[in-house]
Amino acid sequence: MVTDFSKTNSIINEFVAELRDADIQRDPLRFRFNLKRLGSAMAVEVSRSMRFTADAVQTPLGTAPINRLADQPVLATILRAGLPMHQGVADVFDRAEQAFVSACRNYVDDAHTDFEIGIDAVSAPPLDGKVLVVSDPMLATGASLAQVLNALFASHGRPATVHVLAAIASQQGVGHLQRQHPEAHVWVAAVDAELNEKGYIIPGLGDAGDLAFGSKK
Repeated sequence: MVTDFSKTNSIINEFVAELRDADIQRDPLRFRFNLKRLGSAMAVEVSRSMRFTADAVQTPLGTAPINRLADQPVLATILRAGLPMHQGVADVFDRAEQAFVSACRNYVDDAHTDFEIGIDAVSAPPLDGKVLVVSDPMLATGASLAQVLNALFASHGRPATVHVLAAIASQQGVGHLQRQHPEAHVWVAAVDAELNEKGYIIPGLGDAGDLAFGSKK
C-alpha cells in the first residue's frame, strides 16, 4: 500500500516545498528543521492506522476516558541522511525503541552510475511481532531500503507491521520496494517520475545527507 500525501492538501506540502527550494536549502539548519517537522507530521498520519485501546486518565477533577496507543513501535533510520526526519518521528512516538542502520552506495565505476549497497552495522531491539517505522528522506532506486529491511529482519526478527516514511520517492523506487517487501506500507510526501543515470530523483531535492550535514568524500 502507498500513501502519497501530495495527492491531498495539507501542511506537508508546504514542508516539501521548502525542502525542494534551492534557495532555502542553503541553510542547513532550516533544511534539517523541515525534515524533522515533516517526520512529525507524517508520524501523526501513520498513528491513525495503529491499534488503540480504551483507557482512563486521572485528572485533578476526575477521571477522563481516553484511547491510547496499544503498542509502542520501533523507529528505525539509515545513517546519516535519515537522522533529522527520524528525530521528528521520535518526537511523536517518544516512548518508542529505536534502531539504526549504516548503509551507503559503494560506486564501482568512476562515473558514479553503477553501485552496490554496503551495510556496515545494524543496531536494533528485537523486532518479532512489533510495529516497525523506518524513515529515509529519499527513496530513489529502492535498493538501499530493501536491503536495510532484509538486514533488520535477518538479525532482529520479523515485525508484524512495517511502515516506510520517505520525503521524496521515485516511481521506480516505490515499485522496487513493493516488489521486495509487499508487506510494507509506504508513506511518501511526494513521488517523482524520473531517476537520472546516477540514480538521483528528478526533480527531487538533491542529496539530503549533504544538505543536512555538509558534503562528504
